[in-house]
Amino acid sequence: MKLSFIGAGNLAWHLAMAFENAGNFICEVYSRDEKNARRLISMLYDARLNPDLNFAESESELFVLAIPDDAIEEVTAQLVLPENALVVHTSGSKSLESLRQLMDIYSDVPVRTGVFYPLQTFSKGINPLPFETIPLCIEASDKSTEKLLIALGQELSQIVYLVNSHERKVLHIAAVFACNFTNYLFGIAKDLTDSENLEFDLLKPLIEETVQKALDARHPAEVQTGPARRGDVTTLSLHRAYLSDKPELLHLYRMLSEGIQTRR
Repeated sequence: MKLSFIGAGNLAWHLAMAFENAGNFICEVYSRDEKNARRLISMLYDARLNPDLNFAESESELFVLAIPDDAIEEVTAQLVLPENALVVHTSGSKSLESLRQLMDIYSDVPVRTGVFYPLQTFSKGINPLPFETIPLCIEASDKSTEKLLIALGQELSQIVYLVNSHERKVLHIAAVFACNFTNYLFGIAKDLTDSENLEFDLLKPLIEETVQKALDARHPAEVQTGPARRGDVTTLSLHRAYLSDKPELLHLYRMLSEGIQTRR
């Protein structure tokens, strides 16, 4: 299949190469930051830079919106597509209906709409992630488009699900807790060790064991440990005293400890 990418950020970096590795062809890449588009193009077989959002003469059948959620309306308002093109967004939280409505408002020609959401965290500039084990969440405006996107997804991944907009939003919220918030807490741990000239590496075996236990458990709450889980009042008090001059961290520590205790 011939595709074009609108956006050249973290997701596009990995997804475009995954499509090409599966035998598809990327025709064009557009990005508001031309340097990002050129960097991505340099990693692809024979893609070219599209200087604007006019794709009216494109040979692509599929147009992938790999852009921030807040940019979707601005982009679709300027996007010019060939008749009967298929445009998909890659958002975890934006509904399919919102994309369909935007295309109805802004497109001068009939287009099909869908969602192609890889449930993974991506960083640009590192080796492309293997897509075989990345869950792909598919949604489409009609059955023929759904069938096409499923087939395309199965070229990339062994884990392809039909997921409606509500279910995808819940998955995205759960992913924020499991990934983004967890990584934020890792960052806090690094700041604390750095502040006392301690090696963050000392925590890495603990982090690995914690994550592995959570993955292996029937429910992660079953393998919860720590002073809040044990009801260790003395240790909790000592920790709060240490954090007393760090009010934001103290508030976070209290909130999470109380959550763990309440869950008991």
